[in-house]
Amino acid sequence: MRRALGGAVVAAGLALVAFAVVLVLRARSVPLAPPAPPAVLNLKPAAPPPLGVPPLDGLDLTRVALGDDGATAPAALHRVAHLTLDSGLQRAATRLMTGHHLPEAAVVLLDVATGHVLAYASHLEHGDARDLCAEATAPSASVFKIVTGAALVEDAGLSPDTRQCYSGGEQKILPSDLEDDERRDRWCTTLAGAMGHSTNAVFARLALRDLKRPTLEAMAEKLGYEEPVPFDVPVQASALHLPPDDLGFARTAAGFWNSTLSPVQAAWLSATVARGGEVPRLSIVTDVADDKGGSLYAAAEPTVLHRAMQKETAQALTRMMEVTVAEGTSYRAFHDGHGLSFLPGITVAGKTGTLTDAQSRRFYTWFTGFAPSRPLATPTPARIPQVAVAVLVVNEPTWHVKANVLAREMLREYFARENLPGVTAPSARIETSSIARRGRD
Repeated sequence: MRRALGGAVVAAGLALVAFAVVLVLRARSVPLAPPAPPAVLNLKPAAPPPLGVPPLDGLDLTRVALGDDGATAPAALHRVAHLTLDSGLQRAATRLMTGHHLPEAAVVLLDVATGHVLAYASHLEHGDARDLCAEATAPSASVFKIVTGAALVEDAGLSPDTRQCYSGGEQKILPSDLEDDERRDRWCTTLAGAMGHSTNAVFARLALRDLKRPTLEAMAEKLGYEEPVPFDVPVQASALHLPPDDLGFARTAAGFWNSTLSPVQAAWLSATVARGGEVPRLSIVTDVADDKGGSLYAAAEPTVLHRAMQKETAQALTRMMEVTVAEGTSYRAFHDGHGLSFLPGITVAGKTGTLTDAQSRRFYTWFTGFAPSRPLATPTPARIPQVAVAVLVVNEPTWHVKANVLAREMLREYFARENLPGVTAPSARIETSSIARRGRD
């Protein structure tokens, strides 16, 4: 039994030795397996380094500072933007709006040739400061007739001398106002006369008869509707909705609701007409410095973005818009009680707009235009830069001044500073005899 037990022990020992030999041989012939990976931790990847903040980011045009060396506004990261603004014109715009305690108002005045903004001012009688110049919440009103007029000339082949008879349409447009009726149509005017006097029925009839919806939409798009205005600060895109029914389409083409506009775009629109249909890029910043005074940005040279209309169309629109001041809805705003012009020798092309929102009890008035629209009657030693202006005034039921009067005063301030003969700078208070009375546009 001892011999058997000893044999078993020897056999077990030999088995262990054989097993060890097998392990050694495997280790020599087969590469070792890689170590098990460590437990994966649930960590987010490291965030990439932040990109540089654009030089114009955070530019606040509600905090413009006027100094001896020009105008500035703050931007992000304690940066300072130097502006194209003319300090005298900027002060005049602010003085005019605050002096009349207007509920809301905005003024934009710019150099047509360069697109440089010379005055950019907002006023709210109550509430926090807002950049009203860049807001497109106000209805376009009859300013939209510029768009419709451009389409009627360029796409429908009409001219400023095209005649149309009409009836009704002064305060609203009814279905009967769209129908030609020799018994009711006791008044007739040209397209230029309809623009200058803002004759709603004429624009409504001509748009319905001679324009298709896509045609009017295309012209509006080329003039900036529903598109962001290229500018140094964000500008709210204007809106346009053309109703599918004929009456709604005609009303919209004549300027009754369904579209909105910002003062920046309104000035841009007039500058486009003044430039013969070329659309300029507007700018208000010349350069930006960091908090240590180092240069971060310098404005590019003035550029043309595209052509919105043919030169001949722009010339026709200019003729039509000149009627507004010469004899139309802004005659009383631009002439004193004796019929003498506040801007002698200077031809002004413009368009008014007026709409009342009965529900909110807000009375919207617009003026946009440009001057001189023709060569000056009196030669001057130096060239006087042509300027475009846009003014929006939002009044309550009791009001004191409309947008066309503020626009006139801004043009007086500008041309008086250019020393044009017979032009005087406006006083602190607007002449009450020249305030346009309530009525069509």
